[in-house]
Amino acid sequence: MKKYKAVIGLEMHCELKSNSKVFSSARNSYNEIPNDNIAPVDMAFPGTLPVVNKKCVHDALMMSMVLNCKQPEYMYFDRKNYYYPDLPKGYQITQMESPVGVDGSIDIEVNGHKKTVKIHDIHLEEDAASLDHYYATSCIDYNRAGVPLLELVTEPCLSSAEEAVAFLEYMRSCYKYCGVSEADTKKGQIRCDVNVSIMDEDATEFGTRVEVKNINSFGNVFDAINYEIKRQSELKDAGRYDEVEQETRRFDEESGTTIRMRSKVDAIDYKYFVEPNLPKFKIDENWLEEIRKEIPLLALERKEKYMNELGLSDYDASVIVKEKEYADYFEECLSLGIDAKTSSNWLTTQILGEINRTEESLNDFYLTPTLLKQITDEIKKGTISSKQAKEIFYKAIEEKKEPKSYISSDMAQISDKDALEEIITQILEENKTQVEEYKNGKDNLFDYFVGQVMKNTRGKANPVVTKEILKDKLSH
Repeated sequence: MKKYKAVIGLEMHCELKSNSKVFSSARNSYNEIPNDNIAPVDMAFPGTLPVVNKKCVHDALMMSMVLNCKQPEYMYFDRKNYYYPDLPKGYQITQMESPVGVDGSIDIEVNGHKKTVKIHDIHLEEDAASLDHYYATSCIDYNRAGVPLLELVTEPCLSSAEEAVAFLEYMRSCYKYCGVSEADTKKGQIRCDVNVSIMDEDATEFGTRVEVKNINSFGNVFDAINYEIKRQSELKDAGRYDEVEQETRRFDEESGTTIRMRSKVDAIDYKYFVEPNLPKFKIDENWLEEIRKEIPLLALERKEKYMNELGLSDYDASVIVKEKEYADYFEECLSLGIDAKTSSNWLTTQILGEINRTEESLNDFYLTPTLLKQITDEIKKGTISSKQAKEIFYKAIEEKKEPKSYISSDMAQISDKDALEEIITQILEENKTQVEEYKNGKDNLFDYFVGQVMKNTRGKANPVVTKEILKDKLSH
């Protein structure tokens, strides 16, 4: 099969976190009870009027700034007119003419390389209700109707499934770092539409664009893009590229394929016009400056800081910034005086290993940075060994007790050189055959001698001092 250039654009929808919905007073929270978070406005009852939620506008403007977009002078909304069972008004309140942000760009990392993704626009709108499909009927749940939704539209500047997923993952982290959304795909808070076309490597015009709608996981985005590239490439190879239509398809998880839904409509078919029930208002420059100051250090910025200022490796820094709660935990450790490398080692190994095993959130993890410091302080003082520290760590988690309750004077490490030298001399005397083999080139026996010292001292020997004495004695 001939290799073609893929051209990919994304439309990422993310539900915002606020107490009430974007145009109504109904609760904005995840709820498994159908039709519980609703108000008359959400149901389009006659005589009801929308009122814009200021916090949603604030958060939308913040994300516009994160994406280095231009913000509008005036804020207003439009009606997007179409009929669908989950759209009670027969139109959606959105932004077409004056989005909260246009002409932006953001840098992401893909396989260790930076790539700039161009942003067409980001706009604030209301979500539609959701349909639950059963064997012989479908039911509408209006809980999602009116939930604040940010739609981010990229330019067609991505060229692979890897780049698309890297962008989505980074934007998910931006939403979480800025505190504007939980961005939980399991709760349906992030959905994505993917536009895919292919073209010859030396072509100057894009191929026919196919849209794959409402993909609910990043893994499915990856698979849908790769399937579309393969499908379109095979048709082009067979001389049947005219069969690739501008259409809307959906991704089928079971078969791993995309399936045609309908022909793609253009903007003119939605008959956009300015929403008459929401007055236009001027965005105050002072407010914009206040919002700009609230933007925290984002994942890539934190990663560079951890590597350049704290000396962490690329791998460790990448793991820590992957989730906001990891980075927050790490920075709290630093604020308590635990050094960066120690904090990183505990977080990326023991702590993340444990929360991955139990599938709990780090925010709910029993061993807070303050409790972790009880362990690291004792290691630093030489009271306990690394092995003992790990045992205390797991006991504290299991029994929900402070680590210091397991630390006693009889656990103290043996760091006295004279005492250790005496123990080591006796061990070497009892293992003359192994000593001879070591001196004849069997280097792996060194760990055997360390193990014997640890066994003799019940793990209390200071490993650093032990290794120093052993190296000295075995070199003579």
